[in-house]
Amino acid sequence: MTKLLKCRSCSSSELHTFLDLGIMPIADRLLTTEQLDQEEPAYPLVTAFCKNCSLVQITETVPPEILFCNDYPYYSSVIQSLLSHSHDNVLELINRLCLDSTHLVIEIASNDGYLLKNYVAKGIPCLGIDPAEGPAQAAIKVGVPTINTFFTVDLAKKLATEGKKADVIHANNVLAHVADTNGFVQGIAILLKKEGTAVIEVPYLKNLIDKLEFDTIYHQHLCYFSVTALDILFRRHGLYLNDIKSIAIHGGSIRLYVQPYEDVEQSVKQYLTQEHESGLDTFTYYRNFASRIKELKEELLSLFLKLKNQGKTIAGYGAAAKGCTLINYVGLDKELLPWIVDINNHKQGKYMTGKHQPIFHPDKLKEELPDYTLILPWNFKEEILSQQQEYRKKGGKFIIPIPKPIIL
Repeated sequence: MTKLLKCRSCSSSELHTFLDLGIMPIADRLLTTEQLDQEEPAYPLVTAFCKNCSLVQITETVPPEILFCNDYPYYSSVIQSLLSHSHDNVLELINRLCLDSTHLVIEIASNDGYLLKNYVAKGIPCLGIDPAEGPAQAAIKVGVPTINTFFTVDLAKKLATEGKKADVIHANNVLAHVADTNGFVQGIAILLKKEGTAVIEVPYLKNLIDKLEFDTIYHQHLCYFSVTALDILFRRHGLYLNDIKSIAIHGGSIRLYVQPYEDVEQSVKQYLTQEHESGLDTFTYYRNFASRIKELKEELLSLFLKLKNQGKTIAGYGAAAKGCTLINYVGLDKELLPWIVDINNHKQGKYMTGKHQPIFHPDKLKEELPDYTLILPWNFKEEILSQQQEYRKKGGKFIIPIPKPIIL
């Protein structure tokens, strides 16, 4: 672990902490039966605001080899709504940029080929880059050329010298995962053609704060972005945030259209103005976040204790990374939350970090019929509710924890 002393973006020492979630195990590091008796790695999880460039970030850096390379269990293709989201994104870009077989599309953190396979289907050349071996091999199997490694400045230079500069670079939900924030953006600038477009999706910081989405804070997510912070970051490397689209995925995200020339649309100007007017670029905006999160924790824990005292049974749905933060911060041990189901077969048969709940196939909900099921990946609640109509018809109810516990 490396303790952060300066801002990941601007190197300022003006970092001010506003949320300390304590010592946390690593999200997505699901355990095997043999690992249950071993000591788990755990690290501080503290969030800070940079007064100089407005970037929100955690103050510790866990080596990426620990976070992403050891049997990484996240496979994008198991989430139907994400597949639909990505398919629509690709079709929109093909039409918007008039892409054809003469263009090259590169995706950074391409996972199992969930997005790039849409370009393959249209005969548009593409290349994926991902450090996780399992997902990378899955991408290759579905016909997506993939390099199994981390994206770095050196890799960007190598690809550029090989004539593989990109017309489009996708980077969805990866900018926050990178310890070398400036190096990552510099790599994009190197790899992008002069008239190219980088299409980058990030969860939007304002939603995280306003909707109490504290569980999206974990060690893989090093940064949490406002448009103010992003604009400063890109301009430092000769890139310009020229357009923004609001998207609903992951609890509220923004899609950024970044190019090596300045042609700023009104959408960007509106975001910058709104953030300044709401104080998103000042520490005051974040000051009471920790107390609001504590209230949410107490409310959720009180609900679980009440249901347990009534003799009700409770299970969890979705062994998501955000679930690790929520379970461990709130204190939902196996007495309160005995087991979890997940549709991802790479997670089934393993255990959550920290509280060690076993993970089963979703069919267990129909077999056991717990009175309540806590949806941990609440950002995909509509898809989960649709999948579990039979469970609901038999009397099962779902608990949505964020931004306020509700029962459906």
